[in-house]
Amino acid sequence: MNNRCCVALFAGLLTSLAVQADPFDLSGYRLIDLGHAYGADTLYWPGRPVPRFELEQLAYGETAGGYFYSANRFCSPEHGGTHLDAPIHFARDGRTADQLPLEQLIAPAVRIDVREQATKDRGYRLQPEDIRRFEQKWGVIRRGTIVLLQTGWSRYWPDRKAYFGSESAEDASGLEFPSYGEEAARILVKDRGVALLGVDTASIDFGRSSDFVVHRIAAAANVGGLENLTNLDQVPETGFHVFALPIKIRGGSGGPVRVVALVPR
Repeated sequence: MNNRCCVALFAGLLTSLAVQADPFDLSGYRLIDLGHAYGADTLYWPGRPVPRFELEQLAYGETAGGYFYSANRFCSPEHGGTHLDAPIHFARDGRTADQLPLEQLIAPAVRIDVREQATKDRGYRLQPEDIRRFEQKWGVIRRGTIVLLQTGWSRYWPDRKAYFGSESAEDASGLEFPSYGEEAARILVKDRGVALLGVDTASIDFGRSSDFVVHRIAAAANVGGLENLTNLDQVPETGFHVFALPIKIRGGSGGPVRVVALVPR
């Protein structure tokens, strides 16, 4: 084969590879950020010592080499802000944050709206009849779906008293906010086989819970939780996908997570 043929063949191969490497076209989707940013006002589950997000500036400014450089160090508990609860959080043999398969973290999603009920009752818990009403309208929730429960509570962020129902950053005994109920959680986790349970409040258990039964039901089935979500009013009830990718902490019981919804236009 002469040089001219070789060049033509190589050029054709590059063209073929370029076509195959075209980026995923997102123009047909709206990208919705479902998480709060981390900062000094980030809310954490009450505890001692008081949990908080810390950002330490290590470098900021012009270097001796004549270019700009910035670097920080951050410190954060696993469970605060928009974060993932890994199953090991409430199950001794549950998967850790780094062990959850991507198929659970990137999946079709649905939104169940209980804002009306939660407005009337700060301690409202998702009921089986809420699931039945949803499925009568939109169809049975399929296995492997990420369920997002919308209570409307993200409108209170980051007002601790309004969001948690208590001003204390140390004592969790007086919390009051809505979330999943035990029976509804069993239906979603055991009967429907969902991938994750998400909510726009501080916990997949309601604020007054003392036994964290929803966490235990989910963790026993290696189902994780997404807590402190926001912008759920921007996603439809069904027909969209969620990407929920946490910091990959080896052995972690959870961690900060960037949650993005892909909604067809």
